[in-house]
Amino acid sequence: MALRRRTVRSVPAAVAGLTVLTALLQAAPASAAADAGRPAFRMPFVCDQSWRGSNWEGHSPAHSIDWNHYDAAGNPDDLGRRVLASAGGTVLSSYYATDTGYGNTVVIGHGDGWRTRYAHLQSRDVQVGDTVTRGQRIGTVGATSALYSLSPHLHYEQIHDGAVVVAVVQGVTWSDYLVRYQTSTNGC
Repeated sequence: MALRRRTVRSVPAAVAGLTVLTALLQAAPASAAADAGRPAFRMPFVCDQSWRGSNWEGHSPAHSIDWNHYDAAGNPDDLGRRVLASAGGTVLSSYYATDTGYGNTVVIGHGDGWRTRYAHLQSRDVQVGDTVTRGQRIGTVGATSALYSLSPHLHYEQIHDGAVVVAVVQGVTWSDYLVRYQTSTNGC
């Protein structure tokens, strides 16, 4: 009889365990489906160029990446380098921001609530309504800002449904407080 009680007590526990497992398995595809809509973003730079990306505590907005390029001697040389669309889409904004620190800014819409923002550009080569393809030149790296004195770099954001999200660039997740080098495969 004792064995039978343990078995009877185990059945409800097993059913509860299966219920939790089923709920977890059903939730997994939902988050995977949301991420499945993310475009296959490439680095916004010319093929085979290696850039240093960084984000840090207090970087505004959170999850954004500042990109810098260095020459063989380790000196910054990113001013004026080409900035490419990291995915195809439609230019939603192309302006000089006077009320934020973004300076020359381009925002591209990629569908399904996805956007990318490119800021501090020296030049903007696209206008609102332009259709761009991945790898198309949209501007050049600069240090523009109406509010701050900056060194040249590209400020880059991936935005989903209006919120800046942790970027995934060429399959690499750029978690917060990260500094690393990555080599562009855009247009290769």
